Amino acid sequence: MIALSDISFEFGGRWLYRNAGWHIKPGERIGLIGKNGTGKSTLLRILTGEYTVTEGTISRSNSLKIGFLNQDLLSYESEKSVHEVALEAFSRQLQLHEQIEGILHQLEHDYSEGLIDKLGALQQEFEALGGYDMEYRTHEVLAGLGFSDEDQKMPLKSFSGGWRMRVMLAKILLADPDLLLLDEPTNHLDLPSIQWLESYLDSFPGAYVIVSHDRYFLDRVVNRIAEIRNGKMNHYAGNYSFYLEEKALREEIQKGQYDNQQRQIREAERFIERFKAKASKASQAQSRQKMLDKLDRVDPVEDDEPVISFSFRTTVQPGVDIVRLKDISKAYGSKEILKHSEATVRRGDKIALIGANGLGKSTVLRIIAGMEEIEGERIPGYNVLQSFYAQHQVEALTLNNTILEEMAYYSHEKGETYVRNILGCFLFTGDDVFKKIRVLSGGEKSRVALAKTLLSEANFLLLDEPTNHLDLQSIQILIQALDKYDGSFVVVSHDRYFLSQVANKIWFIEGKEIKEYPGTYQEYEDWRKSRTDKIPIQSSQASPEPVVATAPIKNPDNTKKNEIRKHRQKLESLEADISKQEIRLAELESTMLKHSESGNYAELLELEKACEQCRTDLNQLQQEWEGLIIRIEDLEKLG
Repeated sequence: MIALSDISFEFGGRWLYRNAGWHIKPGERIGLIGKNGTGKSTLLRILTGEYTVTEGTISRSNSLKIGFLNQDLLSYESEKSVHEVALEAFSRQLQLHEQIEGILHQLEHDYSEGLIDKLGALQQEFEALGGYDMEYRTHEVLAGLGFSDEDQKMPLKSFSGGWRMRVMLAKILLADPDLLLLDEPTNHLDLPSIQWLESYLDSFPGAYVIVSHDRYFLDRVVNRIAEIRNGKMNHYAGNYSFYLEEKALREEIQKGQYDNQQRQIREAERFIERFKAKASKASQAQSRQKMLDKLDRVDPVEDDEPVISFSFRTTVQPGVDIVRLKDISKAYGSKEILKHSEATVRRGDKIALIGANGLGKSTVLRIIAGMEEIEGERIPGYNVLQSFYAQHQVEALTLNNTILEEMAYYSHEKGETYVRNILGCFLFTGDDVFKKIRVLSGGEKSRVALAKTLLSEANFLLLDEPTNHLDLQSIQILIQALDKYDGSFVVVSHDRYFLSQVANKIWFIEGKEIKEYPGTYQEYEDWRKSRTDKIPIQSSQASPEPVVATAPIKNPDNTKKNEIRKHRQKLESLEADISKQEIRLAELESTMLKHSESGNYAELLELEKACEQCRTDLNQLQQEWEGLIIRIEDLEKLG
């Protein structure tokens, strides 16, 4: 399909790639990863032919049809409706349709045999190209990306850049390219649209290359990883989770090879230094020197996993309640966001506010912050110091300031060393701190704004899409920062891996109310999938009792005791199974540790698969155990 052979590319006075190679085959599903600035987006433009490589060769099929979603499409505008713009993907079909309509008009006064034959040929091609389905397919894809019937009739120019990007994505998908190149496709999608895109890509027959910082998304849609690192392309035959495991194994081997080679080099250098002046040994010393000169050096392993060694402090401890929302209603004209809703943020809460775009997540965040006019009452807690991070914080950075100067407002009386430690956690080291804000990338500006938010020493954070424009490494930094943060926060994000790592409660908007699930994001997802329409969802109230997704139990008294006894027997059996599974997992992990030095990839991978299956089985048993406990408690309460 496309082959890159020994390519090198110079950009802005530095080499992004040196003698890199890559072969994209039909049907491959590839995740392209690398730190910000390594040239991921540039490489996509090389694949399309927009950029020409400095050295090397590129071979591609002449008939190859490429669809390329890139961030430049944010600025695309049109007077046409959303549906009409997406329909432009069917350029040949639209052309045929116009010709067919013209011939049908001609046939009203010229019913010649040649004209009828031409009409038949055009209609046959139109049908073969799926022309009769193009209206339906366009509507279906746009609906999957979040556009209602009314939205599809509206002009494209009336939508924001993010929504216009969705239309361009729809147009690219509808064109049925042989190779899809998607640069951060989830940046402007909400969770339902991301899940729809995952399903679409699962049935996509062509090949695709995706640049994304969403780990969950990559795990679900790719089966190969191409990593840009130190100007080279490293390839892994699996999804992102496999890449992490395989990379760790490769680095362990590389570290051993590097250490061995360095020991040999030191011994050779000592021999050369000791005997180069002795006539009897000079030839041997020269021979050793030639050997060193020709040696293919093993590179040291770079530890690029970010680790935060700084503790983010809060100056005062707040009361038990951070903020209460009481009988809150909010509407924009005729569009109601909330109606008589209640919610409470308590000290220690780390809340993820999730849901589809348009339901009012950012509005709720501003209501919590006291930045929106509302009906009802917002009751702030005692000693609460809040800090709000959103896109306008990034846009409000002073462009002529250096990074260090930008941090100065929050860093008085703390000193430059303190601020540099904070900035180091966000990958700004050495002379980086003297860079002007205006020269930073979008991701770098986001990191500065996040650093300012955390530096404020607030005990309550409100974070609106903090992972947008951050690469995988920067997201990991933010996860570590929030893990060390001892305050409370509410975060809006569509990055499922990020949410699974930071949240201990989930809020969602349903029926114009804020509702709460008292658990992690993964637990919420499991609960949501098992939920039926008959199970009522309780809204988040001031009561600290957890929301339990179980229907009311109405067993007669004469059967209740028998049911409790059966559940307790099942509970004992489950506890025994859990104990066995925990022992099995410990044995597998111990075996892996013993075999980790063998260097046998296949054996280690098999052991890791067995461990993962054991963890999955253990998790299912524990969830079943928790469900039984809840059911027994509910039955006993009815007594």
